[in-house]
Amino acid sequence: MDSLKKEDQCKSKVEIRFLGALKKLAFEKGLDFPCYVELDRECSAVELSELLGMPTENIEAVFVNGRASPIKDGKVKPGDRVGFIPAGIPGPYRVLLGFR
Repeated sequence: MDSLKKEDQCKSKVEIRFLGALKKLAFEKGLDFPCYVELDRECSAVELSELLGMPTENIEAVFVNGRASPIKDGKVKPGDRVGFIPAGIPGPYRVLLGFR
C-alpha cells in the first residue's frame, strides 16, 4: 500500500475555529481550539455544526477559507479552514467581517 505524501495527509481534514461566545460553548462540549474533523465529501456548514453538536441557532455566519457567508449558505469541502461566527454580532463588525 502506498503511503500518503506529507502534503496529502491533511487534505481531508477540516480545521474549525469557533469565535466569540461559540468558543466557550465549544470548550464545554469538549472540542479543541482549533478542532479538526475528517470529511470525505462536501457538506453544508449547517451539517458540519450539527456533526460537532453545536446548535445552529447560536451561529449566524461562517468563514470558509476566509470568505464569509450566512451559515445556511456555507459549503465546506475536505481541506477547508472554517470559522463559525456567533449570532448577534453588532452592526459595524458585521460590515468588517463581510456580512450584513
